[in-house]
Formats: sequence, structure tokens, C-alpha cells
Amino acid sequence: MANTPDSSMNPGDQAPPGTPGTGEAPCPDCGGTGRKDGVECTQCGGTGKVIKAVGGA
Repeated sequence: MANTPDSSMNPGDQAPPGTPGTGEAPCPDCGGTGRKDGVECTQCGGTGKVIKAVGGA
């Protein structure tokens, strides 16, 4: 299966929302505000959250 971009993912996401073994975390670039330097944060798409892997496999 080829890796194709998921339109629901933002650049800072490690996986699509709802992927087992992942969870929401505050965006490290904007600190969870959704804005950076007065504009929408590009890493989280303005949501203030990114999807990160949890646990340690």
C-alpha cells in the first residue's frame, strides 16, 4: 500500500486522527493556541492540537 497524504492530517501530525496508538497533544510550535506570529499555525492547521504516537513500542 502506497503512502498517500491524508487530507485530515496537518503537517505536525504523526498519523491520521483515530489511529490506534495515537492521541492528541498540544502543538509544540504554537503551544496549543492555534496561532503563531499572529497567523494560523501551519503545523496544526490552527487547531492547537497534533496527533502523536503514544506508548513506547
